[in-house]
Amino acid sequence: MLPATPFYFLRHGETDWNHRRIIQGWTDTDLSAAGIAQAEAVKAAVEALPIATICCSTLLRAKRSMEIVNCSIKKPVVMVPELRECKLGEIEGQPSNGDWRKPWENGGPMPGGETFQEYIDRVMRGFAVALAQPGPVLAIGHGGNFWALERYGLIVFGTRVPNCALFKLEPPKPSEKFWSVKLLAAPDGPSLAIGEAP
Repeated sequence: MLPATPFYFLRHGETDWNHRRIIQGWTDTDLSAAGIAQAEAVKAAVEALPIATICCSTLLRAKRSMEIVNCSIKKPVVMVPELRECKLGEIEGQPSNGDWRKPWENGGPMPGGETFQEYIDRVMRGFAVALAQPGPVLAIGHGGNFWALERYGLIVFGTRVPNCALFKLEPPKPSEKFWSVKLLAAPDGPSLAIGEAP
């Protein structure tokens, strides 16, 4: 379980594969021109936060987003491999809304990849590493990272996490059950979240 410590979360900017609704997983795609523009647009919102440390997935799309939002504030960066997106093996490069998703989420295998439980356990270890750093912490990662927070009952299911959406997460008050998830900034215009149909 995570320590009851507020933190911030930024999903990486858009890649060409995001735009085309193709599964990325550990395929190390870079930001598209649109993704770079998204990161530039959210930079001012990040600069206004009282961040002490940035913790970032080691995948290129997250690192590039981090470099853009951190170029002015120059906060210390800790790379956290456990925050990488799920390893989806043989289906990486295929359309993201296939018949694989529900069986996988229900415990089925992923040839060449991680089970759903392995993935969310790893991500929770990553958040624990991140929140052990001097705070407040900004975690920069992937839409799928929220699946771990949902599965462990920290946040309500169904939070939309479009590319370059910036959130503040706060632990529940004594009378509450779930952490609060507040959207601080998001790209202009329509934007699909992870797993949504085009």
